Amino acid sequence: MKTKGVLMLLLALTIFLTACNSSEEAQTIILAENQVDDYPTSVGDYEFARLIEEKTNGRYKVEVYTGGQLGDEKSAIELMQVGAIELARVNGSPLMEFSESLGVLSLPYLFSDDEHKWEVLNGDIGETLLDGLSESNLQGLAFYDSGNRHFYNAIREVKSPEDLAGLKIRVQQSSLNIDMVEALGASATAMSYGEVYSAIQTGVIDGAENNFPSYYTTNHFEVAKYITMDGHSGVPEVLTASKAFWDTLSDEDKEIFKEAALESQVVQRKAWAELEEESLREAKNAGNTVTVIDDVTPWQEAVQPIYTKYGEQFKENLEKIQSLVK
Repeated sequence: MKTKGVLMLLLALTIFLTACNSSEEAQTIILAENQVDDYPTSVGDYEFARLIEEKTNGRYKVEVYTGGQLGDEKSAIELMQVGAIELARVNGSPLMEFSESLGVLSLPYLFSDDEHKWEVLNGDIGETLLDGLSESNLQGLAFYDSGNRHFYNAIREVKSPEDLAGLKIRVQQSSLNIDMVEALGASATAMSYGEVYSAIQTGVIDGAENNFPSYYTTNHFEVAKYITMDGHSGVPEVLTASKAFWDTLSDEDKEIFKEAALESQVVQRKAWAELEEESLREAKNAGNTVTVIDDVTPWQEAVQPIYTKYGEQFKENLEKIQSLVK
């Protein structure tokens, strides 16, 4: 019913936008965004929209619909697949359901540092992953930053994998995430993210894992006073297009859209860095213990069984990613 309602809304929008456009006026296209207006991904979306209008001399106008007006991320993916909307910003995790090759990005401690991550994502490997979405009627344009995920808990400071032993940690529902947490010695509990605050507060779980802004904006820092910046996962956001729309573009316009997406990434990453810095500062001001892990080698060694179990299916891209470590 929810998807049907969104489709009815889009039909009305299409009729309206078609009435507003003529062959000599701007073609208005829709970009779906489930975050609020001032969130870093939305900031990137608006910069992308500005660049598209500028680079095409007004031939295209991107209308950004923030706050989940057009449904959640999975709904946005499905709407792009049927050509109901042209663009969306979605996280890489739900996209993995539609492109197996993207799954390599979910492997723990995959990147040695942020420089390595962005060399991969903005290079040939990243382009291959983005183009691989075409098999699911999608086209990736560029990656956006969503930071790195860290462990946090209400019990004790965690400086090493041994310190995680026995802690009950909430994870996203996936075999890989559960296996990762258990390889590190903790007990994995899958539950809705919206339940985490009360679950920590009541002792149902001891902690969870997410990026620093989420740790702060969800108020989890109030009930989980210890956060360990181990950066075990760095799955990015993806600015994505409907293949039905993409195939209508000339080669020149395709290049413009990719250029605009990559240029908007600069603004988006800056906005993300500022939000991350603000969240870190506020958590420290609240008296929380922030533990920085300078050497992740023991953590990488602890999760080697994950690479043994899952690495083979991503072998080619994994080897390329690892070859770029300096």
